[in-house]
Amino acid sequence: MEISNWGILKIIVMIRRFFVENFKKMTADTMGWLAAIVLHCATIPSLLAIMTGLTDRLPQVDIILFIWVALILLFARAVVLRDQLNIITIGTGFIAQTVMMSFILFK
Repeated sequence: MEISNWGILKIIVMIRRFFVENFKKMTADTMGWLAAIVLHCATIPSLLAIMTGLTDRLPQVDIILFIWVALILLFARAVVLRDQLNIITIGTGFIAQTVMMSFILFK
């Protein structure tokens, strides 16, 4: 079975057009999703250190408040845009952080 050069060129043109038209949106969505994950991960090391007894120093309240406000704003944006991936990601992060904080509070 022989594939003609015209068929390969047509496929290459279609792939190129797809990336030219969609790369900016895919990159912006990926960066927003990664930002939410990084914000959630900012508090996890200190919460795990407190839970395991490695330290008894809590993180500064102002840093935690800024992180949570940023996450709430990202969550509100996701709800307004009906972005299911970010709603699920940020919601899951809030649940995980709440569980870890409750383990610290009620231990």
